[in-house]
Order: sequence, then structure tokens, then C-alpha cells
Amino acid sequence: MKRRWIAAVLAACCLAGCGAAFSAASEYDAASIQVAPMGEEPVQVTVSRPFTQDSRIEEVTSDPVFGDSGRLLFPVDEWYMSGDTLGQLQLTWYSHIDPAETVEIVNTLHERAANGETVFYDIYTDEEKTADPAKADTGLFFFKGEPGARFAVCNAGGGFAYVGAMQDSLPHALELSRRGYNAFALIYRPGAQTACEDLARAIGFIFEHADALEVDTSCYSLWGGSAGGRMAAWLGTYGPTAFGGDDLPQPGAIVMQYTGHSEYSEADPPTFACVGEADGIASWRTMQRRLQAMSALGIPTEFHHYPGLPHGFGLGTGTVAEGWLDQAVAFWEAQM
Repeated sequence: MKRRWIAAVLAACCLAGCGAAFSAASEYDAASIQVAPMGEEPVQVTVSRPFTQDSRIEEVTSDPVFGDSGRLLFPVDEWYMSGDTLGQLQLTWYSHIDPAETVEIVNTLHERAANGETVFYDIYTDEEKTADPAKADTGLFFFKGEPGARFAVCNAGGGFAYVGAMQDSLPHALELSRRGYNAFALIYRPGAQTACEDLARAIGFIFEHADALEVDTSCYSLWGGSAGGRMAAWLGTYGPTAFGGDDLPQPGAIVMQYTGHSEYSEADPPTFACVGEADGIASWRTMQRRLQAMSALGIPTEFHHYPGLPHGFGLGTGTVAEGWLDQAVAFWEAQM
């Protein structure tokens, strides 16, 4: 009887993240949880997690729990990635990929999907995807935070040639959800125009389904690294309508990483930016000049540059940039 009760709790409670005591039993392949029937002593149970750093990438992309969306966790054009396992993954133009974070992302999504949560949303209809097959390679991975919390959309870079989500948007979305926010990672069509069209469509989708998604649409934020930073900035400057989207409120904050984007306007949203001083793709001085000009117009800004750090550092775990995401969250919260 107790064994059946434990199994039920693990299925209905542990995976959903309800208030059981939870701690890592090993790096990312198992966890330990204390569960107790009413009036009984807690029982320590070890929960296996499906993926480790030794798991092959194709095991993730083909796992039936993800349906067709598993393939979108990694670049659709495989030319831009290398490595057979999660621990070996490398992405073009990116540095400091954290294998532990990669494993945590896919395990978190797997657990939530296995528990019946929707972790991926299409932003285009079947008819639209039939008319434009490239739209089949788009959508939103959802990391649910607190019900009713504000939302963020994270946009990966990849030079508008591919979507480097596993380094540049999925980690950010996971970490934002851990801080209580509802976070989305956009998978878009490569190309500056199509990427912005997809971001505009994604914002409209979230607003349209805000009640079902349990998100607060006020003072939302757009995040992006490299090409994704340009996407966030363009949508902030020109609004979704400029890219075929709905007439919606301006984001409350833009968070940008390592991009040489220099355009701005008097109506730009508050902007946080960070970049490495050793970035051979995006000069930190270009970003600094942009934010100084915006600040002179009275737009709230915050800028950080990190000595010795190259392009594409993502969360910056183990680098001089570690902790930048918490600074960015604080900046966003200051605009609320």
C-alpha cells in the first residue's frame, strides 16, 4: 500500500514541484525526495531522471514525451552544432556552454511534460505552417513560474543563421522560472525579418492566451543574446505592429547580451546590457555608446562589460560575468 502511495505522490506531486523536500542525490541523474502520508513518518525516495551528460542528443530529440518539439531544442540545421552527447554539445559562435545546465533543462522539461504540463506551444496554425513550411520550425518552450507572475520572452542568437537556444535562451528561461517568473524561449525562423515576425507573433500569442497561461502581461520583458538581442531591441523600438503583430503595450524592459546593435529611439524601453571585453564579434564599446545615448534621453539603462570574456557566454557560470542574470532581473523589477 505504501509503495503504491509513493508512486502516486511521485507522479502527481514530485514532478509538479509541490511542497515536498527535494535535494540532489547526484549531479543531475537522480534526486532525493521526502514524502509522507498524512500522519505518518516521511519516507526518503530516490527519483531517477532520464538524461545525464552521457545521454545522446538524439535520445532527447526523439523522446516521445516531447512529441515533435524535441527536435527544436537543438539547432534544426545540425551544421551549427557538434557533439553526440549532452555533455559534448558545442554551438557555433558560443563559449562557456555548461553541460550541467543543458542536462537540467532537458530533465526539467521532460519531468513537466511527463506530468501532463504543456511545455511547448505552437505560435502558428496548421494552415499557416502548410502555407509556409518553415513555420513548422517555430514555437515557444514554456517554463512556468508562479501563477499570475509577469512573463519574459528569451531569444537566442545564432547570427540569424540558426537558433542557439540551448545556450542562449533555454537556460535563461529556466533560471527566470526559478525566480518565479513565467519564461518563454522562442524558436524562430532564421533571418532578421522572419525572426522579428516570429517574436511579434509570440508576444501576441502570449497576450491572447494570458488567462490560460496564467501570466501577467504588464511590464513584460524581452531578453536576447547576440542576434536575439537585436530582435529584442527592434521589437522594443518599433513594436510588434512593425513586424505584422498586434498593437500591444511596449515591454517594460529589454535585456541584451553581446550584440553590436546601435539603433535606438527616444521611445525605447529601459534597457540592460552586458558584453565581454574580449568579444571579437560584438564590441562592448558599441553597446556602451548606445546605452549612454539612451541614458542621455532619460531612458533607464544599466551596462556591464567583463574583462577577458569572449562572445556567447550565456549565463556566464564560472566566469567573471556570473550573477549578471540576477542584476538583470533586479533592473527589470525596478521598472515594475
